[in-house]
Amino acid sequence: MAELADIKAVDIMNYPTEAGYEEYMFDWEEFKIMARSTFKTQFGGQAPTREQFKKIKEQGFMPGHNSPEELLKTMDEVGFEYVMLTDVKMWSYYYHHQVIMEYPIDEINKIVKKGKGRFIGGASYNPFRIDESLRDIDKAVKEYGFKYVYFHPITFGLCPSDAKCYPLYAKCSELGVPVGMQVGHSAEPLPSWVGHPYEVDKVAIDFPNLKINLSHTGYPWVDEWCSMIFRHPNVYGDISAYNPRNLTQQTVKFMNSSRGREKVMFGSNSYGLKLTKEQFLALEIRDETKQRVLRDNAIEFLGLK
Repeated sequence: MAELADIKAVDIMNYPTEAGYEEYMFDWEEFKIMARSTFKTQFGGQAPTREQFKKIKEQGFMPGHNSPEELLKTMDEVGFEYVMLTDVKMWSYYYHHQVIMEYPIDEINKIVKKGKGRFIGGASYNPFRIDESLRDIDKAVKEYGFKYVYFHPITFGLCPSDAKCYPLYAKCSELGVPVGMQVGHSAEPLPSWVGHPYEVDKVAIDFPNLKINLSHTGYPWVDEWCSMIFRHPNVYGDISAYNPRNLTQQTVKFMNSSRGREKVMFGSNSYGLKLTKEQFLALEIRDETKQRVLRDNAIEFLGLK
């Protein structure tokens, strides 16, 4: 059985907050509701105040680090070679009708520079600000060396196959960087129906040379998520946003099969590097699967070797 430090893992799905970037999201109604429902256990059923949120993090009830140096220390201890720190732009679909989350690429780059080559920068995309987003992505890749673009079409109320998303795919194809997106339902009260994995079918066919990552398992449409991954050579998926012990049986079975073993990737989604890796290694799956999912597939996906 693989031990914790045996495989130098790659975290394909994480955010600048993992390395000390300060954030408070609970000014927005979507996250207040999320704290009362999806993340009820973590927040006691109510949105924390700024002071409460700070204490929760200080007391270790939520994962994360206070600095890039602390993150590097954990990576060494737990066995991670790379961690993705990506921007994610979120829009308030129902309540505020404006951007409610984003991490500026300039700030991400400052953190990445402190990562000794082990932090990977990721940009994001706002389909309501297409020209501005494409300029940022161009700068992030060409000037800062970012290797990924992750976006959240659900929060804009758009399917991944919507025309407003196609400029992103064209830009990523031009730059030779992969793109990732959330599929499945959302933790926040957002229009989950646009997150059906089958909406990626057309995109994968139209952009056969673009590597695409379907984040967050596609739940509750897990079988459809699996279908997209094994049917399209350019489509991958990650298991982030769920602690590994809570993955569905379908997800684990697919990941451990010949159809999924070389296409599924690991991501912590800031749930804790040690916690998520320990739980993943405890799954009753082949050692070959653990090696592929924890490391090899992401190395291939991101073109790191």
